[in-house]
Amino acid sequence: MTTSSDAVTVEESIQAFLQERTKTSWEPDVDLFATGGVSSLFAMELVVHLEKTFEITITGPDLMIDHFRTVRTMTALVSRLRGTGGSDE
Repeated sequence: MTTSSDAVTVEESIQAFLQERTKTSWEPDVDLFATGGVSSLFAMELVVHLEKTFEITITGPDLMIDHFRTVRTMTALVSRLRGTGGSDE
C-alpha cells in the first residue's frame, strides 16, 4: 500500500534528477517536452534513471512518451510499477 510520503519521495527524487541534469527547477505538472525543457533523446535517460533508482522495469506500453511528460506522470508510473499505486491508471 502506498503512502503519500512514498509518492513525495519519488517525486522529489525525480525533480532532483531533472534539476541536476537540466539546471532548471520543474513544477510537478509542467510538460517537460512541450516546454522544450528536455528532448526525446533525454526520455531514454529518464527511463534508465527511473529503472535503476526505483528498481523497476519499464517495457511495452509503459514506454509511451506520455508517461514521461511531467514529474507527476513519472511518479505515478513508478508507483504503479512498484505496486504502490492506488489504481491502474
